Amino acid sequence: MKALVFDGALRFDPDYPPPVAPPGWAVLRVLRAGICGTDIEITRGYMNFRGVPGHEFVGVVTECDDTAWLEQRVVGEINAACGHCEWCRRDLGRHCPNRSTLGISGLDGCMAEYCVLPVVNLHRVPDTMPDDHAVLIELLAAACEILEQVTPPPGARCTVLGDGKLGILCAWVLSTACESVTLVGRHDDKLHLAAREGLSVTTDAASVPPADIVVEATGRAAGFEQAMRLCKPRGTLVLKSTIAESGAMNLAPLVIHEITLVGSRCGHFARALELYAAHHFPLDRLISGRFPLERGVEAFAAAQAGGLKILLDVA
Repeated sequence: MKALVFDGALRFDPDYPPPVAPPGWAVLRVLRAGICGTDIEITRGYMNFRGVPGHEFVGVVTECDDTAWLEQRVVGEINAACGHCEWCRRDLGRHCPNRSTLGISGLDGCMAEYCVLPVVNLHRVPDTMPDDHAVLIELLAAACEILEQVTPPPGARCTVLGDGKLGILCAWVLSTACESVTLVGRHDDKLHLAAREGLSVTTDAASVPPADIVVEATGRAAGFEQAMRLCKPRGTLVLKSTIAESGAMNLAPLVIHEITLVGSRCGHFARALELYAAHHFPLDRLISGRFPLERGVEAFAAAQAGGLKILLDVA
């Protein structure tokens, strides 16, 4: 099959071995895949991953023990958990110590003609949802995870740092639950796309008052220090960026201001699909380019150049 492969360098392989589904898993024909900030970090060494990257997709089930799934258009939760450990019993399979993660750890991803996932990870896509929106459900679920982890107090002021696709989605999701949400970015064009009722946007972080909840989604190590400065004493700082770079950082403000630090990663797809149906988020605004799979290396370059969501047309 055709696939993008990372083995120290990103390349297109026209003859990569197709995946085989274990019992209880399904083979999926990928229709569309998205390039995520985590995928870019993988090409910089994140998780030491080797294989087919990619975890944002919409596809069609082509092989499955349960024939009711065949030919269904689906999206899929990316963590393949054991299903039996303490974390799995608590419905927290994304923390299962025995998990593999699509296109990130131990499992070839979706930037290929086919990928595999456990059937329990699959969610049918509503007929009314276009492929371009369905491919963004993984990212929307990650934004929804904030409200699973943090309950905004009444009248909460919220600030989101980062005007990339994840930052914008976090701001949109928070605006459904909080009275005051501000998105701080560096690009007027992206902030214009993000503008929505119930959301303020600005490039001037200095003008933003301290917030009860600050979400860091800049994709830069410097964003964490800025987030600490913008968080109220006894506020909550939610980290969304996965960054491969390392370096010294002054964490004293977390102690001095008694800030609660929350790491936030994957979310439940069912919640994201419900929120999408209820609020009609304008996901088309987040798509800034598309490439065929064969031009995947070029697509990654476009994503790194600062676009919003770059899609790969696979089928």
